[in-house]
Amino acid sequence: MKKVELLAPAGDLEKLKIAVSYGADAVYLGGSNFGLRAKAKNFDSRDMKEGIDFAHENGAKVYVTCNIFAHNEDFETMGEYFLRLQQLGADAILVADPGVFALARKVIPNMDIHISTQANNTNYNSALFWYGLGAKRIVMARELSLTEIRGIRDNIPEELEIEAFVHGAMCISYSGRCLLSNYLTGRDANKGECAHPCRWKYKVVEETRPNEYMPIAEDERGTYIFNSKDLCMIEYIPQLIDAGIYSMKIEGRIKTSYYVGTIVKAYREAIDDYLKDPELYEKKKKYYLEEVTKASYRGFTRGFYFGKPNSDDQVYTSSSYIRNYDFVGMIEGYDKESGIAQVEQRNKFVKGEKIEIVRAKGENFEKTIDEMYDEDGNIVTEAPHPQQKLKVMIGKDVGRFDMMRREAK
Repeated sequence: MKKVELLAPAGDLEKLKIAVSYGADAVYLGGSNFGLRAKAKNFDSRDMKEGIDFAHENGAKVYVTCNIFAHNEDFETMGEYFLRLQQLGADAILVADPGVFALARKVIPNMDIHISTQANNTNYNSALFWYGLGAKRIVMARELSLTEIRGIRDNIPEELEIEAFVHGAMCISYSGRCLLSNYLTGRDANKGECAHPCRWKYKVVEETRPNEYMPIAEDERGTYIFNSKDLCMIEYIPQLIDAGIYSMKIEGRIKTSYYVGTIVKAYREAIDDYLKDPELYEKKKKYYLEEVTKASYRGFTRGFYFGKPNSDDQVYTSSSYIRNYDFVGMIEGYDKESGIAQVEQRNKFVKGEKIEIVRAKGENFEKTIDEMYDEDGNIVTEAPHPQQKLKVMIGKDVGRFDMMRREAK
């Protein structure tokens, strides 16, 4: 069996390093141009070079999103941008627009090209079309079932890879091709500027009664009619592999570093356990699911993988996240002799609190904070300041990018 790939989001340099440290085989990120996450911090050339070097040093790959639907003016600098990505060492680019693909093939003929989910890849003839042009990988449209994906896998060359989303936010529109944001706010979702109006609260207004707002569902608070639950397929790793999916993709370039580390670690463990011992994987399903619920989420759905979603896959009462744990600190270093870790605060915590150390490698463990100091060595009893630098007694080996969390209050 060809080893499957765990593909993680990298919204900025820290998230890239966390994704790789927590077990991602590859990351996908946006550069300064031509991607579909304009609200993510994204990467300038210097950060991208550092990120690519870090990934390669740790055996991971980097894919750069160039999946906008381009307008004429976009092509004025696109060729130069592609050459820069090649010089920086990117392993592949993701595209959706045939014109962008054609330019990339001309300018960087030796770089792998992946076809984005934005291209609406729903059948094997479409996959074969892109393969004939030189594509290395096809990202499946989110509207496909596992049976349909298996049908595609059976009718395309073995070397053409299949990638599919397995976790994260679901777009209400067909493979993300949405005009709602552009219509309501002037922000084009297909150029990376989505305002996410699918998460807003809506009511019905009848034309001749402009001030009478009628709930769409029988709920006095209104309803979030487009608000999908988040995709979660961690309990179905065998079925994903059996369908022929090579790259399992986690959504979340605008999510937090804590989210990325938590979700990547859970899927890394689930995939490795299954490939090593399917019985072990089956025994640990409840544990995997508990781990992914420790990052924020909107409830979980299986998307289209086992059939079309129904009302159970939507959240009608709120667009808020469920948050069971708070991310309170990022470990930046550790002194083995003293047992003290250098920590950057991410949310307030105080002496006496029980926290959990989430390790990039190895088992997590709990620790009560009984000793901490500020940068000058003064004893402190709380860490109230954003990104405050602290020294915290841990007393057990931890590493850079390990994280501290506690149950939400």
